[in-house]
Amino acid sequence: MDDARDARAPEKAKSSNERGSATLPPTSSPATGGSDASGPLPLPRHGHELPFVAPSSYLRPAARTMADKVSAPSPLDKEQMQGLRGIREFLKVRTSYDVLPLSFRLVVLDNDLLIKKSLNILIQNGIVSAPLWDSRNSAFAGLLTSTDYINVIQYYCQFPDQLNEVDQFRLCNLRDIEKAIGVVPLETVSVHPMRPLYEACRRMLKTRARRIPLVDTDDETGREMVVSVITQYRILKFIAVNNEQHTMLLKKPVGELGLGTYTNLATATMSNSVLDVIHLMVKHNISAVPIVDEEYKLLNVFEAVDVIPCIKGGAYDELSATVGEAISRRAEDFAGIYTCGEDDRLDSIFDTIRKSRVHRLVVIDDDSRLKGIISLSDVLKYVLLHGEEDDSIRS
Repeated sequence: MDDARDARAPEKAKSSNERGSATLPPTSSPATGGSDASGPLPLPRHGHELPFVAPSSYLRPAARTMADKVSAPSPLDKEQMQGLRGIREFLKVRTSYDVLPLSFRLVVLDNDLLIKKSLNILIQNGIVSAPLWDSRNSAFAGLLTSTDYINVIQYYCQFPDQLNEVDQFRLCNLRDIEKAIGVVPLETVSVHPMRPLYEACRRMLKTRARRIPLVDTDDETGREMVVSVITQYRILKFIAVNNEQHTMLLKKPVGELGLGTYTNLATATMSNSVLDVIHLMVKHNISAVPIVDEEYKLLNVFEAVDVIPCIKGGAYDELSATVGEAISRRAEDFAGIYTCGEDDRLDSIFDTIRKSRVHRLVVIDDDSRLKGIISLSDVLKYVLLHGEEDDSIRS
């Protein structure tokens, strides 16, 4: 994020035990990543290297006494809730259709398409997901995402002698692959484009989906038709652009809100293989793994979507490549890695979402050491559920 953070006193680095057991050890490869830009695995493209961009902060949290914690809500608390209520009311009167830009492109893939060919289509169109269509029944058939390709990789790892069979798999075989590797299939979820946006947000949180297709019904034929797909980022940006009068009231720091994950973080190094990181994602059911050096300083983030170029054309042997090599293949328009500190305020996060394409924020300290990760799901969940004590959508 473009603005600088307020200066904060350096925090004591956590010991290796405090970081959890999920960290991948560096391999013996000499290509281990580090913070030195002259290392053997530089990230040549603009936006891939440090320094990272961080949100602006306007308010340092004051020290709170025990009496403050048990007293009536402070003016800051009241202002925060006022902002949240305003956003929720906005989501209830706007529709999912309103989120769509005036001009957009929609790529829908036939369920009978070879998985191997679907990879090339996504890459050629610069997208990471696509709705699936069952042409035999003229019906919406789900959403293809990077998770499906990771499932294919797991199948290949469990049944390496069936590579020829993997190459002949079609998109309609994805459910069979999930059964073979013991993965619980994701719920096929969609919403009508004219339903309240608030409803779409609730459904995304309930199913843990990061994107949701908008499916309408043709008035003449009665058949389904896919209108588009909206993502958590698109929804939060819609909020940020149209609700600045409410987001500017969210002045509490993310650390005080407990926004994000700060314990048992799964990490890897530049020298770990892509397959190592994929196994880590599967084990912990996550979509991104921070890449750190030997001092636990953040270098980059390997995302689930980074897997797609690695297996283009069915090149599963590329999975033995290092994380550093995989990251260097990112497209020139890669949005970059966005960071923040625990003292950064939620209004500055929305300000950054308003201006930039953000998919998650990595929380670091003043020395760039990894502290935590804030996903867009965390932000959306806080906006919708904070203060709703009787709400049924809880992790």
